[in-house]
Order: sequence, then C-alpha cells, then structure tokens
Amino acid sequence: MTRVTHIKTNFTSGEISPLLYGRGDLRPYDNGAAKLRNVFIHPTGGVYRRPGLRLVTETDSPSRLLAFEFNTDQVYLCSFSDYQLNIFQDDVFVTSLSTPWSAAQLAQIAWTQSADTLLITHPEVEPQKITRTGAAAWQIQPWAFAVRNGISFQPFHNFSQDIKVTPSAVTGSITVTASASVFDASYVGQILRIGGKRISVTGFNSVTEIVADTIEDLIDVQETDDWEEPAFSDRRGWPATVAFHQDRLVVGGSRDLPNRLWLSKSGDLFNFDQGTGLDDEAIEFPILSDQVNAIRALFSGRHLQVFTSGAEWMVTGSPLTPTTVQIQRQTRTGSPAGRTLPPKDVDGATLFVGRTGKEVREFLFSDIEQAYQANDLALPANHLFDQPIAQDYDPKRRLLHIVMANGTIASLTIYRNEQVTAWTLQETTGSFRDIAIVGDTTYVVVDRASGAYIEAFDETYGVDSGFSFTAFVPEEFASGLTHLEGETVAIQADGTLRQPQVVESGRVALGSPALNAKIGLPYWHTIEALPPATSIPSRPAQGSSYRLVRATFRLHETGALSCDFGNGLRDVPFRQFGAKTTFGEPPPNFSGDKQIRSLGWKRSGIEPPWRIEQDEPLPCTVLSVTTELKVST
Repeated sequence: MTRVTHIKTNFTSGEISPLLYGRGDLRPYDNGAAKLRNVFIHPTGGVYRRPGLRLVTETDSPSRLLAFEFNTDQVYLCSFSDYQLNIFQDDVFVTSLSTPWSAAQLAQIAWTQSADTLLITHPEVEPQKITRTGAAAWQIQPWAFAVRNGISFQPFHNFSQDIKVTPSAVTGSITVTASASVFDASYVGQILRIGGKRISVTGFNSVTEIVADTIEDLIDVQETDDWEEPAFSDRRGWPATVAFHQDRLVVGGSRDLPNRLWLSKSGDLFNFDQGTGLDDEAIEFPILSDQVNAIRALFSGRHLQVFTSGAEWMVTGSPLTPTTVQIQRQTRTGSPAGRTLPPKDVDGATLFVGRTGKEVREFLFSDIEQAYQANDLALPANHLFDQPIAQDYDPKRRLLHIVMANGTIASLTIYRNEQVTAWTLQETTGSFRDIAIVGDTTYVVVDRASGAYIEAFDETYGVDSGFSFTAFVPEEFASGLTHLEGETVAIQADGTLRQPQVVESGRVALGSPALNAKIGLPYWHTIEALPPATSIPSRPAQGSSYRLVRATFRLHETGALSCDFGNGLRDVPFRQFGAKTTFGEPPPNFSGDKQIRSLGWKRSGIEPPWRIEQDEPLPCTVLSVTTELKVST
C-alpha cells in the first residue's frame, strides 16, 4: 500500500471533458476539474461561487441586448424585442423606440457604433441608424447615403448580366426596354445606372419596360449590358453586417450578394462612389474561392478581418486604397449561419464561435508566419457547448461568456500571458437567452416560469432573480415578489440567513422583523475533483483501489463549505466561529486552511475523490486543494 500526496495549486484549466479522463499526463489534468458549475475562475487560479443575479426589469422573449457606450460616464443598455427598443442607464428606463425588426429577426441583426451613433443591419430589413441626441433624446431612422448635386452615391450592382437594356432617349422622361423579362413593380422609385449615368424609375409598364426620368444625361441610346441597380433594396436584400476600419464604413454581404465587401470613401462614411479609383475613393470586391463565403461578421483589428460561413480572411493595405487592397484566406473554420455572434477582442486576439457550434477559435496573428492562426480554445471542454446563441467579454474580470441554446452559459477565464484558459458552466432556474457587458455590469436575459427578465450579475447578491427589500421600520413580511410567485426563495435579512419560504401573493415572511433583505432563487455551485491519475513505482493509481486519507482546502473569505467524499454531503465547521452558519446567525467568512479526514475505499476508475456542492447564498472561494491518498498495490 502506497501513500500519495497531490497538490492542486490552481484551477487554471477549468472543467475538462470526460474524453480527457484517460489523459492524466496532460497539464490540463493537473490544473482542471471534473465539474465547475456556477463558479468562476480567478485569473490567479482560485475558483469562487459566481455572483447572484439582480432583477432589473421584465422583458419580452426573445430579446437581444447590446451596449451603447457614449463615453466612460454615459453607458446604456439597449434591449431589442418585437419591433421595440428599450434603453436603460444604470438600470433606469430612459426611453423606448419603435423598430423595424420582428422578434424572429433579432437573431440576425449586426451592429457597430461610432460616437453617438449606432448602425444596425439585417439582410431582410433596411439598415437603421440609432442616434443619441441628448441624455434622454434618441431617434431611429434609415441610413441615408451621401448625395451630391442630387446624385446618390450608394453601391450599385449588375444582377442581370445576360440581359441588355435600351433607353428611348438620353435625357428627360424616357422608357427603358429590356431584352428579356427582368422588371417588376418594385423597380418604381429605384435609381438605376446605364453606362454609369443615373436615372430614376417612375413607372412600370411590363416585365420588359419601365418609365424613368434622367438624373444625368445618358451617353447614347444604344443597347447595352452596362446597367446596374442598387446593391441594397427590398428586392435584392440589405447589408448583412457592418464595421468601421481605417476611416471607412465597411459593409459585408447582403441577401443576394452574400460574399461581397463594400468600403466607403475615406472620411465620407456613406459615400460608396468608386469614381476613377483614386486612393480615397470607395472600394468594392467579392470574396471568391472554392467554397461558400457568405460574410457573417467583420472585425477591425490589426487588419480588417472577415469571418465567413466557410473561412476567415484578412484584408490588407497600408492604407487601404483601390490599388493596394488585398484579401487572403487565413483559416477554414467558418462561422454559424443562423445567428449573428460578433467576434470579441481579447488581448489582441479575436475570439469567434466556429461553424460547428462546438468550438471557440482564437484568431491570432503570428509575426513569424505573417498569417493568422485559429486555435480551438473549447477543445478541452467541448462537452459544455450546445450551439452558442450569444457571447460577450468582460475585460475587468477577464471572462468570456457564451450563451448556449440549452439555456446555460459557458464562461471562459482567459489570461494568455499566464496560460490561463479555464471553462466553467453557469446554470439557473430557467434558461439564459442573451448577454451583454455594459460598463462593468454583465446583463443577461433569462426565461423563467413567470416570464422573461433582464437581470444583472451582482456580487452583493447570493441568489438569482434577486430582489432587494428596504423598510423604514422593521417589517415581518417582504412584498414586491410577484415575479417569484410560487417559488421557494432564499432570504438574507439584516445580514443573517433566514429559513427558505414560498412566495404567496407576491410576499414572504422574513421570520423576524428586518429593515433590509435580499430575496431570490437559490442556486447550487459545484466543484468536483478529477479521478486520481497519479503513478506510483509499481503500478498506476488509475484503475487501482484508493482511499482519500485527508483533504486540505485553502479557502478565502468563505461563508459556507459542504463536501462529499463518497458518503454524501456534509457541512464543514469553521471552528474559529463555532459551528457552520445556522439560520439567524451572522454568516462568517473564513480564510485559511481547512483539513478534512475521510474513510472508505473506492474502486471506480472515474469516481471523484471529493466534491463541494452547496446552495447557501454565501461566498465560497477555493484557492488550492491538497489530497493525501492511500493506493492499493
């Protein structure tokens, strides 16, 4: 019989997939865990119970959240729902606007912001510009392309190259006859170009003839295939995604031109006139290759990065001009087609969700190879992935949150300089549906039994859908809990834990009078060790019987600890404060080492030696764990 001591100094590999349980030789096995649920990883390596969720407001489902940051002091939460936008500042409702996007279309909206203007696109809806004109004054209106001397400088494209047209005259009111059926009533009101000269369509006579007024005199009345219509329209679709890069507005793809890029004139964001190809004039080109390249996202980084359904591309040019622009394919991962998931910058790398929905790639430029690479950060924990539907990055806490279709959130603590890539999983009573980081606050949309809500992670709460109750004199009941009707809630009143209660008629009994209370849904957090994989001289511990002799947990500011060593959960006493917190006592916080002994042999090869699991709304931070095992030989 051999005694083996194992010291886990950190959890910087996070929760790892069961597919790696046989790879005890890997570094992630030493620094990982079998389960990390409703916890976050500190960049320094410790694991702690996640903050609770504070109720902000009720919302509609589905909803889409995004941040609007005017400056460091003025940040807003934009909540899109069915044909409506609600704007909040510091959780306070500011205003509401009507929008053209239905609830079903919200999944495909894309956006970018410059100063006080937010540009939003959708391939089936005319792009909109949302502008903050004052603290509480906002407006929404369609994009307006630049107009000079009555000429609109919008993008044009020849969608019918095999069809020729013949104008009846070079000026005035004319008819335009096509060589084959091409026209319909939707052309009325459109601007067309024939030989580079613009006409305005005023009437529809037949599928081969329209009536128009000339904006510019035409060159001649000869039959020609040099004619174009607007690249964006109800008939041809609208821009799919948008970004700013090198003082240009970049539009990526549309419904009928999914693989095309348009870059505006330099310094003139809504002017797409290509002119004669001077350095500051607009740029347009398709992405052509041996695979489908519908543009799904754009990102302005070291280069203009283009994420398509089949590959990732780099657009270069210093600066970008019609003669210097180059596009090169970098990797062949691809992005999801059914929902817009904006890539996020993390320490100079662009993180994006792969097409399979089971991978998160780090799009990072290699100075040695002078090209981008796309390493999969999700590989060690791909069991946590189920078709991502939203993502955002919290730079303050170094957390990338990815909302899954199954209602969970996979959270990645990433700190490249210290080689920290640690995944955990967040769960709640209900389903997470969207997420947005606004300033230092992380907002989520949650579907619960009583409806959909916007809630915010808050370190002062230990419960979900949390409600704060304040009274001027001590009260025995807390009201205002209609959103938790019929639910069993956890209560922390005047700094003490109270017995759980069921919400009835929107209120609960506090047990004894209190001035302040925080009430909400309890949630369990779990920290579960990996199966032992330590080798001994005569035979490996993996597959052998073993006994956990003792475990020493190094804790920081911990209010409660419940452990399972194979015989069920048991509460760990903090002797400095007497017994574990009971209802009615102030919750103590403990920092230091807590040693726990255990009895009983285990034979299962994947049975964990220990597990922490609890739902008390109290802090719990585990910095390291030292385990001492006896292994049969």
